[in-house]
Amino acid sequence: MKLGKFMALVVIVSLVLTIVSACVAPTPQVVEKVVTQVVEKEKQVQVVVTPTAAPKAPVTLTFWHAYNEVSPENETLTKVLIPAFEAANPGIKVESLAVPYDQFRQKLLTSMAGGVAPDLIRSDIIWVPELADIGALAMLDEVMPDFEQYKAAVFPGPLSTNFYNGHYYGLPLDTNTRVWFWNKEMYETAGIAEPPQTMDDVAAQCAKVKALGEDKYVFADGGTYGWAVLPWIWSFGGSITDPEITKATGYLNGPDSVAAYEFLLKMFKDGCLSPSILGGGVSAGDGYATDLYANYLDGPWMYPIFASQFPDKQLHAILMPAGKGGHISVVGGEDIVMMQQSQHKEEALKFLAFTQSEEYQLKMAETGQMPVLNKLIDSDYMKSHPYYGTFLEQLNTAKARTPHPAWTKMEEYLTNAGQAILREEMPVQEALDKATAEIDALLAK
Repeated sequence: MKLGKFMALVVIVSLVLTIVSACVAPTPQVVEKVVTQVVEKEKQVQVVVTPTAAPKAPVTLTFWHAYNEVSPENETLTKVLIPAFEAANPGIKVESLAVPYDQFRQKLLTSMAGGVAPDLIRSDIIWVPELADIGALAMLDEVMPDFEQYKAAVFPGPLSTNFYNGHYYGLPLDTNTRVWFWNKEMYETAGIAEPPQTMDDVAAQCAKVKALGEDKYVFADGGTYGWAVLPWIWSFGGSITDPEITKATGYLNGPDSVAAYEFLLKMFKDGCLSPSILGGGVSAGDGYATDLYANYLDGPWMYPIFASQFPDKQLHAILMPAGKGGHISVVGGEDIVMMQQSQHKEEALKFLAFTQSEEYQLKMAETGQMPVLNKLIDSDYMKSHPYYGTFLEQLNTAKARTPHPAWTKMEEYLTNAGQAILREEMPVQEALDKATAEIDALLAK
């Protein structure tokens, strides 16, 4: 008998003898009987021993992305952020795989067909609806218990790229938008005091810019695809489809969208809009750098490009000039999504949540990626950043390209309509009616 149990027995016997002695003087037989009974009860006690569970084997997550292997983004991800996550989560390892962008989609589909899809991917925002539509993605709003908390923490434009058919399939990982770059030197030479705040300002500044030379233009862009024309359509109050993405009729061919294209057509005919929008002339960035273009739309990646290629030329950024719909631009970037085939969803959700932390977002911001957390607008890092401020402000109203599996085809119709309008092959209303009918047919499927 162990010492602890023996002492307990002694105490019990002592108590019994004390009680007995309080009544009558105990006889040896009485003492022997009491002790025997206590010992018999002690023998009946069963000690249950719970075996220590064997430690769980480490889980290895696979995370695919399209960062260049030697890029600052990949260096920070693999050498700083993943080690930090693994240190905080000892039972989880994260295997990072860089897949070239032009191979990513096919490689992913092949892995899915073989039943070996990665746990998580950094997805182009236009892939999310397509992958959701074929059942490849987990519904985060169903499997992530605190999804609403993360949903409320990010910019609405980037968040919307994850919504399809009533569910959210991911969260924004990094984002960007296009802002209005105005050429300060050209404005000063033309005698224009301020950059344009409204669409009326853009139109009014045309004559003074053209006075600098026939090869000078108020605005330049590189095509009529969605990335280029959506800021104009939205800022004029138009849209491609209804909010539920069920029809384009009354939206793409509605009065506000028509007004946006009529504005662009007039600008083009008046010599205010560069021929680069039809594929000719000097590219938008090069024309700005060489004082041919007074304004153009572009993203935050242009700052390091200009620092390298045009060190003597500064970029000056403001919001998209406002029309009836406000100062609206277009959202770019990538989302993080969890594959339905993941065998480690609980662990994958932990890493996904980590990517939404201030630690992760600010570290990646140092590499040139724009963060998705709305509260970071007021952070010291963002306030002191030389150019992120305007982009973050624009993200408050920026919108996503139509999140639908058929977007690529829809954009083809949109591009063709814009080209036909500016080449004056079709009147604005007719071209948009044609594109609307084509998009409606897609949506009906």
